[in-house]
Amino acid sequence: MQGDVTIIGGGILGMATALALCERTAARVTVLEAEDALGRHQTGHNSGVIHSGLYYKPGSHKARNCVAGRDALYHFCAEHGIPHERCGKIVVVLEKRELPALAELERRGAANGLTGLRRLSAQMLRDFEPHARGLAGLHVPQTGIVDYKKVLAKYAELVAAKGGTLRLGARLRAVRTMPDAVVAEHAQGETQSRFLVNCGGLQSDRIARLCGLEPGLKIIPFRGEYYELASDKTHLVKNLIYPVPDPRFPFLGVHFTRRIDGSVEAGPNAVLALKREGYSWRSVSVRDLWEMGTYRGLWNMAAKYWRIGMGELHRSLSKPAFHRALQRLVPDLACDDLHPAGAGVRAQAVEPSGALVDDFRFVQTPKMIHVLNAPSPGATASLAIGRIIADMAIKQFGLA
Repeated sequence: MQGDVTIIGGGILGMATALALCERTAARVTVLEAEDALGRHQTGHNSGVIHSGLYYKPGSHKARNCVAGRDALYHFCAEHGIPHERCGKIVVVLEKRELPALAELERRGAANGLTGLRRLSAQMLRDFEPHARGLAGLHVPQTGIVDYKKVLAKYAELVAAKGGTLRLGARLRAVRTMPDAVVAEHAQGETQSRFLVNCGGLQSDRIARLCGLEPGLKIIPFRGEYYELASDKTHLVKNLIYPVPDPRFPFLGVHFTRRIDGSVEAGPNAVLALKREGYSWRSVSVRDLWEMGTYRGLWNMAAKYWRIGMGELHRSLSKPAFHRALQRLVPDLACDDLHPAGAGVRAQAVEPSGALVDDFRFVQTPKMIHVLNAPSPGATASLAIGRIIADMAIKQFGLA
């Protein structure tokens, strides 16, 4: 039987989109997930931070959707009994040259609608984080923590309750477009529908090409590696402690995150992964390496960021170097207090020029919508992004 919409990808954005469509239309929705369980990749390797909207350029998709999605997510978690906490965070100035960047963060936060932002002196920092040290700081009360795998599971439960279908182990193999349908060929057979939405995350550009679209970019995987504080050292961090980010690089720098279970993560760094789902140095794909190595966008990017990249690589290979970066924020932290933890992989879209795609990117064709870039704060903004994609689908596909 032909359905109305097939969604490729059962991560948090794919399921949020399915939920929005099931809530707002009578469309028959099927989600195809490549793995045999949900949350195996970006959603399941998320740090668990509910982002405030502090960092993003006012007016950008990231800024608007982070703020709207954050508030929607807090409401959703409270409504469905998902453990979460609006704990706040501090951003710490370590050197005087970072003070203008902190002022810019405060300006952006205010422009994005954040309230209660508070500049902190060195002494005031200790009121929030007794073991943190810095010249100054900024307190951001809207930041929170949650387990995104539990959020994803609830999305999936609600989709099923509203008539949606989830097919696990349905890795996409090919897409055929016919005059009145789109046929997705996958490991479990075929799924035919009137329209298709690509929420494939780390595979989104490949899925677009299977659909006959040249996306004009390539997904380059960056692995972020974490340490965990020893259980008897978690008192060193009350909530979240971040440095002022380097404006030249789209990553936030190593930081401390208290998780909803009470553990404390430290990291991540950002190193080129050797496989799109490569969560360790031992995870290697010849195909992925060949694609990256023959893509001029990677080399153009490397020419611009190689010095920063070498520092990230050094922290990946050297625990003492990783420790020194963290110790700048919390001097009482000893190297032995850190234990290797998990890693995540960020799907970073890179253009042939080497430019890192900084904002969310959607491409529409007559029968399809492709989500080609949805990095952090994608999980925080998932409900808002899902509703935007649903709006696009309703308008473009004539769903009712």
